[in-house]
Amino acid sequence: MREIDITKACLEYIDNQDERVSLKFFQLIEVIGNVKVVNANFLKKLQSTQFYELRISAGNKYRIVIFAIDHLNFAECTKAVCLCGFQKKSTKDYKKAIKQAEILLEEYLKEK
Repeated sequence: MREIDITKACLEYIDNQDERVSLKFFQLIEVIGNVKVVNANFLKKLQSTQFYELRISAGNKYRIVIFAIDHLNFAECTKAVCLCGFQKKSTKDYKKAIKQAEILLEEYLKEK
């Protein structure tokens, strides 16, 4: 239903996580690839940006993967690109990750 690309930076981040987080990531990738409407516990639009976040909960920690889509509405998109990931400690972490995601998206679009 949906094509999912994963950047090298995102794969490196996931590879550096423990096995439980990695397994959850790939399960969620399968869900967003096949399910039209995804539960808000796992997926959320980041306000004032073009990006979405994929939330991976492991224990009492959250890992966030930022991704972009090819449509304004997630339910209507046909392609998503996972750009980068980070461990959420505070809301300040988002600014740095969003800047990184913008750079990675530019690089990704140049390659395509």
